[in-house]
Amino acid sequence: MYYIGIDVGGTGIQIGVVDENGKILCKGETPTGVGRPYEEIIGDMGRCMLKVMGDNDYKPEEIAAIGIGIPGIADNDGNVIFCTNMGWKNVPLRKELQKYLNKPVFIDNDATVAGFAEYICGVSAGTHSSVFLTLGTGVGGGIVIGGRPWSGFHGVGSEIGHIPMDIGGVPCTCGNDGCLERYTSATAVIRMGRERMAQNPDSMLHTLCEGDPEKLTCKMVFDAAKVKDETALRVFNDYVDYMARACYTVIAFLDPEVIVLGGGVSKAGDFLLDAIRERIPQYLIFKDLPYSRIEIARLGNDAGIIGAAMLGRPTKEA
Repeated sequence: MYYIGIDVGGTGIQIGVVDENGKILCKGETPTGVGRPYEEIIGDMGRCMLKVMGDNDYKPEEIAAIGIGIPGIADNDGNVIFCTNMGWKNVPLRKELQKYLNKPVFIDNDATVAGFAEYICGVSAGTHSSVFLTLGTGVGGGIVIGGRPWSGFHGVGSEIGHIPMDIGGVPCTCGNDGCLERYTSATAVIRMGRERMAQNPDSMLHTLCEGDPEKLTCKMVFDAAKVKDETALRVFNDYVDYMARACYTVIAFLDPEVIVLGGGVSKAGDFLLDAIRERIPQYLIFKDLPYSRIEIARLGNDAGIIGAAMLGRPTKEA
């Protein structure tokens, strides 16, 4: 049997047929078209799903289940309760999609399914427990325990990006202040970089962004830090410290076997990973005991499809 994985993004919806081992066998894409009625968006989703199946000779009876990763939360009845980027609230996603293919439909947060994918066939495969941090415009979290994603009793768990890091700190888009994502996202690196640029007109950052702070990117900051630009290094070191504290927060609360870093920021690779690994021990309480391994995600953009599809796969007994 095969599984359909659907990764819903603000720009495009990625859809694939996946085998039971997490291998994508074929895939397709349809524009999201945010702002349209949800029936139209889900209709495009359903038609694209059937086209991917038909173009690659997969019959409905060969599909065991459909999984969907969304940038929001859903209840156990398959209704999307809240999805800010899509403008969705109380949308019957499962019911609407089953009009196109009447199979079991499982829905979870996009960061959760990406973390689940890494557990299935990525860097955290074979582990007992893992926490996935997606470091992009914001910070998302995905928790896997004993082979299954954990989204909390009420479905709103793993919102790691909104753990308070600095009481009364930088205002967050969620309405609170000082959330972890205000200090550990790509957006945070850019904000800190712009602040340092204003204080240091001789920094390489001015050259990289052609003197326009609005053009500054996270990659520019890290590239300048790699060649020892003093201003960029200060930003990088501050960021590493925030990330080490974030990882320690996860360790202190959950103590997973591995913490996986994904998203755009993680493309800095070993330059970032080595610095975080070096910094974490200074925050540990139990310094003589083993603690969570920190790794970089491997699956990239395919993680959303794989993890979503695997939501419908029966749990394999150890």
